[in-house]
Amino acid sequence: MNTLRIGLISVSDRAANGIYQDEGLPALEAWLTQALSTPFSIEKRLVPDEQSMIEQTLCELVDERFCHLVLTTGGTGPARRDVTPDATLAVADREMPGFGEQMRQISLNFVPTAILSRQVAVIRKQSLIVNLPGQPKSIKETLEGVKAPDGTVKVQGLFASVPYCIQLLEGPWVDTHPVVVAAFRPKSARRETNS
Repeated sequence: MNTLRIGLISVSDRAANGIYQDEGLPALEAWLTQALSTPFSIEKRLVPDEQSMIEQTLCELVDERFCHLVLTTGGTGPARRDVTPDATLAVADREMPGFGEQMRQISLNFVPTAILSRQVAVIRKQSLIVNLPGQPKSIKETLEGVKAPDGTVKVQGLFASVPYCIQLLEGPWVDTHPVVVAAFRPKSARRETNS
């Protein structure tokens, strides 16, 4: 069986230089462990805010490590050193603008500065690359969406669409734990379940 391969990249000058402990990679790994019911493997990278290094790492994870999904965290704001989206677009075959739109819509429920985010998502070869925010709390909110106090989803998290996107890119079947995030697929793309 084709195991889901996920690349995780934390982009931070200070964490890459050992000035402080990176929080992005542990937060992403912990969230994926809770959310995915499908077996998966992870490749982790910590890089400084250098466009050429980010591009090189994205290409390595897609072209050499054959990751089906690559999630980046950090470097998506308007500051001069925030170049993650620029690096992502530079290695892209196609852009997926709906992801960036949805991420900003989710974040606007929590902070007005969400409009400053330049997060993008792209396809490179048969891989989906998504830029996520840098803070663990924001990563979780972006992936899961906005939930009411009773747990009902008010604004869909972006991960609800990721399994179907990977399926369309001819990657492995991906299932999630609905209590964390429910994967959405059109009826024509769903598997029959024996219930």
